[in-house]
Amino acid sequence: MTRVSLFSSPYLLGFDDFERILERAAKSANDGYPPYNIERVARAEDVPEKFRITLAVAGFARDELEITVEDNQLIIRGRQVEDGSRAYLHRGIAARQFQRAFIVAEGVEVKNAQLENGLLAIDLERPELQRIVRKIEIKGV
Repeated sequence: MTRVSLFSSPYLLGFDDFERILERAAKSANDGYPPYNIERVARAEDVPEKFRITLAVAGFARDELEITVEDNQLIIRGRQVEDGSRAYLHRGIAARQFQRAFIVAEGVEVKNAQLENGLLAIDLERPELQRIVRKIEIKGV
């Protein structure tokens, strides 16, 4: 049985890798940890459109978090080191690792990240794209 995809359309040239990125992001979206919010700040006259992703990462220190952008994906990883010196009577807060991925559109830039009160806020910005129209010369024999 052949799998037909929206991206196999002959009108969508050069989007082969985009389907792979979507599948990777969909797999990571199935895990609900850590919870997150995504906010959009409306575009003003001279201010580009902005986004903020906020993740609840209570218990993680700044050096246990890593933010990278690769292949149009924003990837946030958290790795906690197990503290063997503690003896727990009950352990409801697990020291667990996570990886959360978001697809970032072309041109969107990650501006900064801030960790405060157990919330990791990542600010993104989409500058207004300049429309470019080029005329292509037709060569003949």
